[in-house]
Amino acid sequence: MQVTVLGCFGPYPPAGGCCSGYLVWGKEAAVLLDCGNGVLSRLRYYLEPWEVTAVVLSHLHNDHTGDLPVLRYARQFNRQHRVETLSVFAPAGPKDEFDRLFSSEYLRAQPVQAGETLQIGDLEFAFAQAVHSVPSHIITVKQGRKKFVYSGDTENCPQLVAAAAGADLFLCEANYLRSDLEGGANNHLAAFQAAEAARAAGVKRLVLTHHHPDRSQKEALREAAAVFPRTELALMGSSYQL
Repeated sequence: MQVTVLGCFGPYPPAGGCCSGYLVWGKEAAVLLDCGNGVLSRLRYYLEPWEVTAVVLSHLHNDHTGDLPVLRYARQFNRQHRVETLSVFAPAGPKDEFDRLFSSEYLRAQPVQAGETLQIGDLEFAFAQAVHSVPSHIITVKQGRKKFVYSGDTENCPQLVAAAAGADLFLCEANYLRSDLEGGANNHLAAFQAAEAARAAGVKRLVLTHHHPDRSQKEALREAAAVFPRTELALMGSSYQL
């Protein structure tokens, strides 16, 4: 399994950056994990939009779905490639956003709930309930003995550690610093919390993502590495082989 970072910022990007999007490769499938704004142009360095096997969305906020309608256009209007309807697996709410995103024959909505598993090629996906302002999932991907876990957007919660237990790669949001939480921020993790979850879960490698677009990511890295030394930053174009 290989994980490639297409975009890693939220809730909006810096100049030249992209919001959340990751390409998960197996031997039999290439799955787009979240599809935030700017992700489609980055995807095309690796795959064409009509070559994607499926899309899995952690939740339906725009910084995780913004390029999904554009992906639909790419599949709809490229007349050189006849493509099947693309399956998109996502939480079923908020209902108005779900209905807006999946009003096209070119995208087939496949609602998923916490506790479900699904098989896409040789990749097995499982979903745990995150704590966020809309329904959101912590997503586990397994291929044989290899395990990759993506936090999506979430506050600190026991199910994060449970899902990440023993992961070879833990891709975890760290939109905040400790000072943000002390100032009352919510709905996201601080870098030190991501590191505490990684330590408690016994993961092999922690990669921080969902970077704040208007400050240096080195602040988050310093805060997390003080708790869990095997921490690094997600960078657009980085790939991880499991």
